Amino acid sequence: MLQGYPGGRYCEDVPSSASSPDDNAPAEELPDGGRRELRIAYVPGVTPGKWIRRWEERMPDVPLHAFMHDGGAGVEAVRGGSADMAFVRLPVEREGLSVIPLYEEQAVVVAPKGHEISVFEDVALADLDQESFLDVAALGGPEAVLQVVATGAGLAVLPMSVARHFNVKDTVARRLTDAPGTGIALVWATEATDDVLEEFIGIVRGRTAQSSRQPSAQPVKAKKAPKPDRRAGGPKKPAPKVAQRYAPNPDKGRGKGSRKKGKR
Repeated sequence: MLQGYPGGRYCEDVPSSASSPDDNAPAEELPDGGRRELRIAYVPGVTPGKWIRRWEERMPDVPLHAFMHDGGAGVEAVRGGSADMAFVRLPVEREGLSVIPLYEEQAVVVAPKGHEISVFEDVALADLDQESFLDVAALGGPEAVLQVVATGAGLAVLPMSVARHFNVKDTVARRLTDAPGTGIALVWATEATDDVLEEFIGIVRGRTAQSSRQPSAQPVKAKKAPKPDRRAGGPKKPAPKVAQRYAPNPDKGRGKGSRKKGKR
């Protein structure tokens, strides 16, 4: 399913302090005595605010810190250890990573203000074959290429969420009807998977707090009390009583009146 801008919100919806509301709340402790926290990186255009708020409601003892990264730097942040998880645009190099595809973004073409595409709600890429398109990567990324588009030097194809996020003046964007969408995915180092990461994965996938697949919803097993040690001279358990024996009943198993009567 194509989504132009997930949730209809901008990246400004991310809380200014993407951490637990109560910084003094006790957090999960690491073996070295430090505090456990969750670090999330995301590309421009992704709006993780709703997931962050759900995390703060369910896991107030584990602070979450979110920061924006540019393009493939999110994967490098995960590989380098500066982020636990990242929202990235596909494709990425998947070696050593766990990847969950989430949704696809709608593609748009961005032109300078006053361009003829302004009179349409959407256009076909095939109708723009006479136009000059700019290389986004070669010009330093989306924000830089939009500045160049505003000068009238050419057009650019971007995800709709990116065009809306930077919202450069003197440009206009229209949906492309025949261009493939861009996939958004959540990635993390496979070997680093633990209950904290599994909890966030469940939130992103829409699991409720009571879901049996959420680590936080698993019941804590009560420890059984140890059995008393009777070898140290404690009170001994009384021996079971021996069942009372009775003489065999001569009438058992016989019909009524089957007992033989002696001679008189």
